[in-house]
Amino acid sequence: MEQSGNLPDSEYRRFEGVREYEALIDSLIPQTQGAIRVFDRMLSRAWNSSRRCEALRLFLLAGRTNRLLIVVHDAEPIERECPRTVDLLRQFSHAVRINQTLRTARHVYDPFVVFDANHYVHRFHHDHLRAAHGANELVGAQQLLDRFAEIWDASAPAVTATTSGL
Repeated sequence: MEQSGNLPDSEYRRFEGVREYEALIDSLIPQTQGAIRVFDRMLSRAWNSSRRCEALRLFLLAGRTNRLLIVVHDAEPIERECPRTVDLLRQFSHAVRINQTLRTARHVYDPFVVFDANHYVHRFHHDHLRAAHGANELVGAQQLLDRFAEIWDASAPAVTATTSGL
């Protein structure tokens, strides 16, 4: 049954598996026209793949107002394990932000990525494989956008475009 407020072609489905989760992210990046919001415990190595980083680069080049906002619980490994993502941050410092949650938000345990305001992928717990995908699913996307705003407010910049120690 369609939830009130969703588009007529909205879809919601559950699935299991990190591979499908990562593949959905890769397939949704090229469809995004404004903002990608990421929340996770830490960025997976998929965020350093040449394919994903090239898709993100093209997304950021497509519009001056396009944004990539990332919040993680643990930002420390990003510079070491995701140098391509850090390069995007340096190249598009006006459009890419990487924050780390403050203590008040460390209890949040369900990673998600929201594309614009209508598509998303959502894992129900970072230690489990169960997840959901919403396409043109405005109600679910808005709930995650509200949640992202709360997490963003309880975070601070963690990885910057400038070289550390200079």
